[in-house]
Amino acid sequence: MAEMGSKGVTAGKIASNVQKKLTRAQEKVLQKLGKADETKDEQFEQCVQNFNKQLTEGTRLQKDLRTYLASVKAMHEASKKLNECLQEVYEPDWPGRDEANKIAENNDLLWLDYHQKLVDQALLTMDTYLGQFPDIKSRIAKRGRKLVDYDSARHHYESLQTAKKKDEAKIAKAEEELIKAQKVFEEMNVDLQEELPSLWNSRVGFYVNTFQSIAGLEENFHKEMSKLNESLNDVLVSLEKQHGSNTFTVKAQPSDNAPAKGNKSPSPPPEGSPAATPEIRVNHEPEPPSSATAGASLPKSPSQPTESPAGSLPSREPSAAEGTFAVAWPSQTAEPGPAQPAEASEVAGGTQPAAGAQEPGETAASEAASSSLPAVVVETFSATVNGTVEGGSGAGRLDLPPGFMFKVQAQHDYVATDTDELQLKAGDVVLVIPFQNPEEQDEGWLMGVKESDWNQHKELEKCRGVFPENFTERVQ
Repeated sequence: MAEMGSKGVTAGKIASNVQKKLTRAQEKVLQKLGKADETKDEQFEQCVQNFNKQLTEGTRLQKDLRTYLASVKAMHEASKKLNECLQEVYEPDWPGRDEANKIAENNDLLWLDYHQKLVDQALLTMDTYLGQFPDIKSRIAKRGRKLVDYDSARHHYESLQTAKKKDEAKIAKAEEELIKAQKVFEEMNVDLQEELPSLWNSRVGFYVNTFQSIAGLEENFHKEMSKLNESLNDVLVSLEKQHGSNTFTVKAQPSDNAPAKGNKSPSPPPEGSPAATPEIRVNHEPEPPSSATAGASLPKSPSQPTESPAGSLPSREPSAAEGTFAVAWPSQTAEPGPAQPAEASEVAGGTQPAAGAQEPGETAASEAASSSLPAVVVETFSATVNGTVEGGSGAGRLDLPPGFMFKVQAQHDYVATDTDELQLKAGDVVLVIPFQNPEEQDEGWLMGVKESDWNQHKELEKCRGVFPENFTERVQ
């Protein structure tokens, strides 16, 4: 019988809870449809917004603090391994071995102490601070449910009072339920109205204490670590003095662009020098001559190195593997006097008249030169003369966009995600140009125009765009 009574009580509670949920759901639907008014407290709603913001900020701070502690631990392990390496390479007969080992032990203890104090004075305090939020959050939710119960009881009482047939017994019972619901709601509401503003204001002192603790611990840690490093430096200086004759000297490494030993070529003369020696390459990247040599003559054949006048540097022998040949431009003497006429450079097989002479045999000479050179060299040579040398300034080439820097080729497909990006397919060649505003360039991105689009439109505004550099490979 006792079990039946217990089951009956349990069943009654379940039924009561189900009825409350149904009543609340019905009341919320009526409120959303505008058929029932809702009790609102704007001041409390503002407190709830502040509470949610405070919880979000505290949770983020806790996460970042744990990340910081993990980094400290990782740095401790790295420092420990570095000291172990020093102990292994430090030979027993070297002076200061015992001091170096002692410094390594103190270094390890200092890291452990720093990490533990961060846990005690920052992380545990943070956990305690955030520990109060779950309870208050559940009370806020419960207060919302009790508010719905209060509104439902109020509406039920009002409907019974306005009914045509009044049932005094039902009205009295509804009034009793209304008073009870109002009392429960107001008790919870008053408590939260006092706690939420106080909790919101406490965040300032908590943030100050937390970051002051972290800053103080880090300051002391670095002071102690600085002393250990200074002691280690003294030990190493003592070792250096004893073995000073075997001091290791660090030499500067040659850059990748430095010429190989035994294959050095003369550095190019300053811009505007008459001894400038342009180099015509098969890869269509000739080095344009300076403006001072715009009227100089051109050779016909690259079969032999040219002989330049006194004071100029010899040009380099052409290499079959590289596919290039050099052209020496006549220099002018530094002595004052009337301008000397341009002289033709000496080449194997004949000479070339000055470019400004416009002699009738120029076309025949060009045809003769093309017969002794590969077609691509002749084409490049002609383009350089017409588009660069004759232009005088050598500012750029007619077949490439302004500011062209180099070419890249797409190694993978890239789908553009914005209107200012290039759509790439593997194999596309892109002509890279500088950004109009260098500050707009993001790391890992280049500005360019696809070679096919440039050859077709010749308009940067329509064709250019940005693309990820790691999707391409430089080809020229």
